[in-house]
Amino acid sequence: MTSTATLATPTPPVTPAPTVWTARLWGTLIVLCGVLFLDGLDVSMVGVALPSISAELDMSPSALQWIVSGYVLGYGGLLLLGGRMADLLGRRKVLLTALAIFAVASLLGGLVDDPALLIGSRFVKGVAAAFTAPAGLSIITTTFPEGPARNRALSIYTACGASGFSSGLILGGLMTEVGWRWTFLLPVPVALAVLAFGVKLIPADAKEKARGGYDVFGAITSTLALLTLVYVVVSAPEAGWTSAQTLGGFAVSALLIGAFLAIESKVKHPLLRLGIFRNRNVVAANLAALAVLGSYVGFQFIVALYMQSMLGWSPLGMAMALLPAGLIVAFGGPRAGALVNRFGAGKVVTAGLIAFVIGYALFLRIDSDPSYLVVMLPTMILIGLGFALAFPALNIQATNGVADHEQGLASGLVQTSFQVGGAIALAVVTAVITSGGSTQAADVLGDYRTALGVVTLIAAIGMLTPLVTLRRK
Repeated sequence: MTSTATLATPTPPVTPAPTVWTARLWGTLIVLCGVLFLDGLDVSMVGVALPSISAELDMSPSALQWIVSGYVLGYGGLLLLGGRMADLLGRRKVLLTALAIFAVASLLGGLVDDPALLIGSRFVKGVAAAFTAPAGLSIITTTFPEGPARNRALSIYTACGASGFSSGLILGGLMTEVGWRWTFLLPVPVALAVLAFGVKLIPADAKEKARGGYDVFGAITSTLALLTLVYVVVSAPEAGWTSAQTLGGFAVSALLIGAFLAIESKVKHPLLRLGIFRNRNVVAANLAALAVLGSYVGFQFIVALYMQSMLGWSPLGMAMALLPAGLIVAFGGPRAGALVNRFGAGKVVTAGLIAFVIGYALFLRIDSDPSYLVVMLPTMILIGLGFALAFPALNIQATNGVADHEQGLASGLVQTSFQVGGAIALAVVTAVITSGGSTQAADVLGDYRTALGVVTLIAAIGMLTPLVTLRRK
């Protein structure tokens, strides 16, 4: 008799059905792209307006950095909590509520006269973004199945963020010519429009809840740890890196991180499941994210001071100088998903970081009378190429292989890495620029070049991360 094992034939693998891109699906994606577009728009407009804000409100460079760092403080400090709340409370609910708060904070920022209140409004906007960013990204990653469909959606999504950034450069230049307050007021109607379409188009949250309950003590310790770390880093240039305030702050942050990890290792339903770090690619993507945004935030801060304060360019002139980078990302970003499908995320991220390193290094050639075509334009092209390659690939890599009920966590984790990297790099760059204390043009230019060297080094360190640890699936 022939055995059953002999007659048995292997079952062919089940190929998932291709995603049908319905009008409702496109509508959802467009709304989520609008949220990220708004974030890019806001960041770039304020970046262009920094010198004008400094002049009107009499803010020093160390105080001016808080316009950026206040946003980063709220964003980076609460992203992890925002991602988990999206998983537990419902992604649609969290996204729309936070977007409404973002609009109100934008309005308040455009009306205040006190620097402290202005920084406070930026902090609130950062907190709101800490909930919209992981909620929006996790809606995409749970709506589109892992693979080509998700890669395509994330490429379009991140390209819209770049389009918002490039649009913000132009609009920021135009608005600052009229008055820097308009860079805060313009996002208000945009946010309200996206909110209205979001209410109509984003599908209701699924009835089932995310697994687990609320990790209250984990939420408290992680939020306090990240807020303390980001605050200490951004205040260190003014307080001194070896001051009691800075060293004590780092010690408190380390204790809070230790307490958080101890809680997460024992609690039944952790805020951050530590097992997620066994995913080698998730870890590597987060490390590379630190370098990508860290190097760029530092670079943009240097460029804003260099072009407007030293060269005397108008805000619109600076915006036009940076525009090629944004255009390259807007047109090239949607094609990154196809590259990831073919070559793997690790190679695409590495290529993007190589472009960053070369671009920053070329900008070291700046002087008191630079040629835009020879000195600046090559850097803008390479930075645009770097973002077009690395940013979508990192978002894809950071969420691949993660279960649906933890997509908010994975999204919040990578966004936290982006923002913490930006905070640390900005603090170091600000310390370098202000350390000299001289107002002589040659000395200031030397400080800018040293800070650019730091930015280049950060990107180079990040370049090694995917080379060593990322692997093609």
